[in-house]
Amino acid sequence: MKAERNIAGLSCSQVLASLTEYLDGELAPDARAALEAHVSACEHCARFGGVFAAAVRGLRERLGAATLATDVGARLKTQLDARLARADGTS
Repeated sequence: MKAERNIAGLSCSQVLASLTEYLDGELAPDARAALEAHVSACEHCARFGGVFAAAVRGLRERLGAATLATDVGARLKTQLDARLARADGTS
């Protein structure tokens, strides 16, 4: 990621990796507070986080609750992480 910043103990990549858990309310309170502190001080993450959250909300509204096989979410996350790493040149 270009212009990687470390704010509130989190890098921009760590914030990006935690956005889904944040939106799903699955982060521990201290992790949630650190992510919110980072986003409040990082314009790039605030902008991207807002767009990402809007996209997730829109998809949830249109698709409703979906039922996935147990391992689908984990497999999807693994593939997305790998593609992001390749796009960032870290792999």
